[in-house]
Amino acid sequence: MSKKIFYSIFIIAISFNSNAQYKEFKITSNGDTINVINKAGEKTGKWVIEIGELRGEPGYVEEGLYKKGVKDGYWRKYSIEGDLLAVEHYILGGKDGLQQYFTFVGTLEREENWKGYNPDAPYDTIAVYGTASGEIIDYKIVKAEPYSVKDGEWRYYDANSGQILYTVIWERNNIKKPNAPSVEEVPAETSKPKKIDKTVEMLQWERKNKGKKKVLRDGSTGS
Repeated sequence: MSKKIFYSIFIIAISFNSNAQYKEFKITSNGDTINVINKAGEKTGKWVIEIGELRGEPGYVEEGLYKKGVKDGYWRKYSIEGDLLAVEHYILGGKDGLQQYFTFVGTLEREENWKGYNPDAPYDTIAVYGTASGEIIDYKIVKAEPYSVKDGEWRYYDANSGQILYTVIWERNNIKKPNAPSVEEVPAETSKPKKIDKTVEMLQWERKNKGKKKVLRDGSTGS
């Protein structure tokens, strides 16, 4: 059975005068202050957002923290009935690290890995490429901007068995290895042929026929 949504908002929005701490906020039934907009007009603190059904897509509820007006930290998404649909992690508005998504019956559907902006590293080192050769000729340091890129392994699961259907490996928004099979899965015919140890008879035959028209040892003749 699906659990019920644990919150109930009974004050929708309250506006205060310029001396108030917040410009707007909501209060839950247990007295928690959520959905705060500060005097600077930025979303801050814990937020609970309900999205209604749209164009046939079911509605959902998401909750998490805002910092400086953008999502930050862990966010969770629920169905209207209260079933967990997603666990996401953000750094200053961009996804970062492992993200997990679930079906409406609670089974894992996919896992994504993202790389977000690191506020503790305000500068990035980028490569400078030559216009003719395309090779890296120098590096320069630039101020880092908030970003979020696909980076790492993405796994897609069978909803019934829980087994991994396939994986895709991303490197800064570029597919590095889509659903690459393991070494054990590579077909034998594509494997590198093994070295053959030649017998004395084979070596004698090669010396005898050296320089002559090639004769294939399977019985056919070369053209």
